Formats: sequence, structure tokens, C-alpha cells
Amino acid sequence: MIRRRRSCNSCSRRFTTVEEAVLAVVKRSGVTEPFSRDKVVVGVRRACQGRPVDEDAFQQLAQRVEESIRSTGCAEIASHEVGLAILGPLRELDEVAYLRFASVYRSFSSVEDFEKEILDLRTARAEDSPAEQ
Repeated sequence: MIRRRRSCNSCSRRFTTVEEAVLAVVKRSGVTEPFSRDKVVVGVRRACQGRPVDEDAFQQLAQRVEESIRSTGCAEIASHEVGLAILGPLRELDEVAYLRFASVYRSFSSVEDFEKEILDLRTARAEDSPAEQ
């Protein structure tokens, strides 16, 4: 967000404007649309269906995703990059939901794809907490 102090050319009164850079998502079809935090929440909520995840966690994840994307400094980002930005925080939030989302996002086509991803999750968990083994 950018705050600017301005003055009116007609009356010379000063005022503040708050501006936010528009972040656009370029879809696979080439169509560009504004980034929507709500779309992130809907996709993650679908992956978390039946899982013990509360609404605040969805909103926080969407906030993290948007901050991650904005930190790149790009005005346009590919939808593929949005998906990648979701995977990390979702993995931390709920591993089952992560597998569901990744299976659709990465187009898993076999049991081996799931096995590899589960192995990666287990390896990451072991590296994160070696004292718990």
C-alpha cells in the first residue's frame, strides 16, 4: 500500500490517498484477471473438506499467499505460480489437505505419484524434528 499526500488544484486543501498495486493473474488460457484472495480460500477450503481446520487458518493462509506473491514485485503472475505459493503454507497447515491439493494441482496420475509425495512429506518431517524419532 502506498499513502500519498496530495492537494486539490481547485481549493488547495490537502488530503491523503491510499493506493494499492493491482495484482493480476494470467491464466493458462492467457486471460488476465485480478488476484482474488477469496479464490485461494475456496480452493484451500475444498482441499481441507472434512479436516479440522478453522476459518481463521484459511484467511491467514490466503494472506501469506498474497504477501508471497506481492513480494516478487511483479504486477502479473501466472496462475501456476499462485498454486506454488499455496503449496508451502498448506503443507504446514494440514498434510492431508496438502496431498489433496497437490494431487489436483500437479495432476497425479498414479499411486506412485502419491507414494513419492508422501515419502517427501515424511522426509521433510524427519528433517524438521530429528529429536522426535
